[in-house]
Amino acid sequence: MHNPITIKELLEVKEGEQFQFKEAKKRFDANEAVRCCCVLANCGGGRLVFGITDKRPRQVVGSAAFEQPERTRRGLIDKLKVMVDFQIYDYEGKRVLVFEVAGRPAGLPVQADGVAWWYEGDSLIPMPEKIRRRIYEETGFDFSGSVCAAADMSDLDENAIETFRTRWIEKSGNKRLGSLSVEQLLRDCEAVTEDGITYAALALFGKRKSLGKYLPQAEIIFEYRSSEASGPASQREEFRVGFFACYDRLWELINLRNNKQHYQEGFFVYDIPTFNERVVREAILNAVSHRNYQMGGSVFIRQYQDRLVVESPGGFPNGISLDNILDRQVPRNRRIAEILALCGLVERSGQGMNLIYELSIKEAKQLPDFVGTDDSFVSITLNGLVIDKNMLSVINKIGNEQLEILSTSDFLVIHALYHEMGLTENLRSRLKRLTDLGIVEHTGRSKYVLARSLYSAIGKSGVHTRMVGLDRETNKELLLKHIRNNGREGTPLKELYQVLPGHNRGQLQILLRELRKEGRIFCEGNTNAARWFAAELLGNSGDCNLISPVLLIRKIRTV
Repeated sequence: MHNPITIKELLEVKEGEQFQFKEAKKRFDANEAVRCCCVLANCGGGRLVFGITDKRPRQVVGSAAFEQPERTRRGLIDKLKVMVDFQIYDYEGKRVLVFEVAGRPAGLPVQADGVAWWYEGDSLIPMPEKIRRRIYEETGFDFSGSVCAAADMSDLDENAIETFRTRWIEKSGNKRLGSLSVEQLLRDCEAVTEDGITYAALALFGKRKSLGKYLPQAEIIFEYRSSEASGPASQREEFRVGFFACYDRLWELINLRNNKQHYQEGFFVYDIPTFNERVVREAILNAVSHRNYQMGGSVFIRQYQDRLVVESPGGFPNGISLDNILDRQVPRNRRIAEILALCGLVERSGQGMNLIYELSIKEAKQLPDFVGTDDSFVSITLNGLVIDKNMLSVINKIGNEQLEILSTSDFLVIHALYHEMGLTENLRSRLKRLTDLGIVEHTGRSKYVLARSLYSAIGKSGVHTRMVGLDRETNKELLLKHIRNNGREGTPLKELYQVLPGHNRGQLQILLRELRKEGRIFCEGNTNAARWFAAELLGNSGDCNLISPVLLIRKIRTV
């Protein structure tokens, strides 16, 4: 890109993988143009030329195709997800239009409408499988570490660099960094090398004008939308500047509309922000570190009242999928990730996504959502609403001391058990450790539930009894087990509904009546105020506080 070519050179070059010529004197099919550009991108980039014959000796015939080339350019970028530019020539009164298409990203074929196009002779065909495999096997290239030959130190913003310097000193405690020249500081973090300015330096420290010239796709666009309606956003700001120049401003914009959700436990009231600052920053850092800078398109941050959506071009890096996103780290832009790690914005271990999951569970919010992610874009939705305040009580009951030693998988087990979801084999391997910690109980051959104390903390010990007793032969045994567990405190009717939530009042009364007739339970009180006890309490002659059998019989009421 950014390499002008003359008409004379166009007349002399060979048509092939990098050049395609179309006369198109009046018009040209837009879909075929997309496919032609797709092939050029898959062949490393090239030019699609309108208004010059393809047969030698070539002649300039002029073309009226695509009268609005800027509109066509945007359409090509939207379709192909790579950068496209154009040039218009007036050669002896004849119009020549040239679209310049960037090469495909490393390890990823470019597709148009779901097909990676290729040339076989003069024919457009789907890319052969052997070529696709060869592309997918590409590894090791770090675009962010490569050098932008035309850039120099004047293209970098010193204020952004000083922000980075301050953070690096705070992270490392190395005050010597404060005395280094700007160029030496950037050499020490390898943003600048002997060969020149890297694309990492431009993405992190570049001036607006410089990014527009060398790396225009390194742009972050923030939008706030007060509703789901289409149309202009309520607020929109575009940042085509180095990341260190806009990083804090992005959080300021999001925090302007960051409502608090109140949660009370006992006498204490806690405020849970809709948007957790650590989660938001990690999601933005992840987009900047892992987006594909060889593809067109900006990073979008769209804020709604109850959620935040972060979209970044490039799809998941090779080897990463939703199944292993928490267990495997493959940095697409190693140089950028290393610089961000130096100043403490990201961890070298690549645990940003793990933190997002853990904090979402701690705040009883939905897990991150990747709906909309494909080979060309990663879309992550951060849901801000607390979905179950009782889950917050469970987390508080576990306590900070234990929470600090839990892994992301441990948090996912707690989340799954609380919401009565199934566990993968990987998560089941964590059950023994959580049982040893007293967070989980083993209740059968392969059955585990959260500890009774955690359910008691939220007034749902009946739920615990139901889950423990799911494999009992009769519902009466479930009820009896729960009544026994409550001992002398007795069991109110509302808890028994928790044990058997699918039963109505009449069905529950029948079961209780049968248990009482069998002499296994008794009750005190009337209707909803009644409390149920296990008959075994009567056999404890050492407890003089128990009601005598004679008096007890007089107190029995029909519920």
